[in-house]
Amino acid sequence: MKTSKEQPVPQGKYLPAVRHSDLVYTSGMTPRKAGKLLYSGKIKSKDPIEFYKDAIELATSNALFAAQTCLNENEKISSILKLEVFLNTEENFTAHSKIADFSSDFLTKKLGADCIGSRAAIGVSSLPSNAPVEITLIAKAVNSK
Repeated sequence: MKTSKEQPVPQGKYLPAVRHSDLVYTSGMTPRKAGKLLYSGKIKSKDPIEFYKDAIELATSNALFAAQTCLNENEKISSILKLEVFLNTEENFTAHSKIADFSSDFLTKKLGADCIGSRAAIGVSSLPSNAPVEITLIAKAVNSK
């Protein structure tokens, strides 16, 4: 299993990720670095969606890293079976899927084409610490040889 100072820091009583057989389940990951939330606030319709790209990518990177900490030597993540993108949005926001595409694009760049299985982009009225996004995923681990 990988460990690092960059490993996501839980904000409560839970593990960043757990593994069962060849499946890795991550906890919800927000855009934090070393436990510090770098982006906060609601996602707003008036802002261009690119405004939120860095926050989405950081949260996604945290989820992927958490999943990778559950890998054994000579293993890799082959695919994301389920990706959930929770967005802290203002009431009239409707571009959830476009914002969630930043997460899909990040994972595709890291893991390769066709790595995303099912995905949900869900608007919520709040997230922990007023984070703009929370990412959770289920990943499949395979032998990399």
